[in-house]
Amino acid sequence: MGASQGLNMNKVHMMNKVQIRHLGKVFDGGKPVTALENINLDIRDNEFVTLVGASGCGKSTLLRILGGLEYRSSGELDSNGQPVNGPGADRAMVFQHYSLYPWLTVMENIKFSRKLRAKRGDMSSADVEAASGRADALLRLIGLSSAAHAYPNQLSGGMQQRVAIARALMSRPAILLMDEPFGALDAQTREVMHDLILHVHRIEKTTIVFVTHDVEEAIYLGQRVVLMAPRPGRIDTIYDVPLPARREQDMKHAPEFLAMKKQILARIRDTSGMATDGDLLERLNLQAAA
Repeated sequence: MGASQGLNMNKVHMMNKVQIRHLGKVFDGGKPVTALENINLDIRDNEFVTLVGASGCGKSTLLRILGGLEYRSSGELDSNGQPVNGPGADRAMVFQHYSLYPWLTVMENIKFSRKLRAKRGDMSSADVEAASGRADALLRLIGLSSAAHAYPNQLSGGMQQRVAIARALMSRPAILLMDEPFGALDAQTREVMHDLILHVHRIEKTTIVFVTHDVEEAIYLGQRVVLMAPRPGRIDTIYDVPLPARREQDMKHAPEFLAMKKQILARIRDTSGMATDGDLLERLNLQAAA
């Protein structure tokens, strides 16, 4: 390899926040189960990537491996150019369940990790002051300044998830990993949260990897949609979303949006066997009616 080619390879590596090569995951037990097989994916700096697929395709398992909460069985995984072998400050996770501490206020929940560091002596007084300013800025960003001293049980589900997102952003992670964070919210609140997370993405310049079962959500939020197939979990198709960077809810009714939604849903049915199961059910119904 020539010097210029080597420099180009290094440049590509630096542009990618996440690099996955031939990643596999096998759950050992009485009978080993291959959850993920030969996963290859590059995620660029400040990119918003969504993962969709039928249940059992391994999208949440892949996200947990990215977060360092699960170990891969094979392959390579780099985050910010460094191998991922466990949790790291460069990555933060937001789950479907908000996991807020009920005895802490909104502000205290957001600042909790920094408070732990301060008690261990890992932060100077200047760091503590900067953290307080960061928490105030995040409260304004998520629109909850007026609820700073409220407790979680005084907040709606959508407001609690906003707090969870702010807490994840507190340490300025380079990568935000989100596992169906809006799955438990009603449709109206979910739309509000979609626009909020897109706003956060623009302001914070964070790379986001977002797992969802909702194809419409995946297209509206993502710059690319990664469709995963089950048995074993693998990447089937990657779609570039043909929408401008700034999204509006009305775009969900655009012909290109609806066409992509139809295409992805059809591919999910094909890869999961749902189409075959549907045909079988229809034949059984016809036989029963005969």
